[in-house]
Amino acid sequence: MNLNQKETELLKDLKDAEQLIAGKYEKAAQCANDSQLKELFQSIAGNERKHFEALNVIGSGSVPMENGSGVQPKAEQSFAVVYTGETQQKKDDCFLCTDLLASEKHSSHLYDTCVFEFRDEKVRETLNAIQRQEQEHGKMLYDYMKTNGMYS
Repeated sequence: MNLNQKETELLKDLKDAEQLIAGKYEKAAQCANDSQLKELFQSIAGNERKHFEALNVIGSGSVPMENGSGVQPKAEQSFAVVYTGETQQKKDDCFLCTDLLASEKHSSHLYDTCVFEFRDEKVRETLNAIQRQEQEHGKMLYDYMKTNGMYS
């Protein structure tokens, strides 16, 4: 499979976005106060790295064996309530979640555009699968925030 110039440029944008968001999740995991939030950030960071690997496969002219490099969205996840009052730790964790939720929205939008721009059907299917996973990441962040009174 040969990518045209537009596809090559879009793929570069996707790879840059995946590297950035994976790094943000890794840094957020280091900064998070709540241990279950740290675990969530670390898990999603790993998924974002797999997305980057899948994009590298596409860039080399192939299609990943499994859509999205085999990353499957997690089953329904429930979070224990950690924060009941307004503390600085809650505010700090809320800031991290809000920033990452905005990043997931941006990433999902970028994939939405790319799904329509790539000519190869299998590549579009892979990009669509990754987009669904980005949306699931956003849902996981939302669920954590809602459980802990961080989302109104």
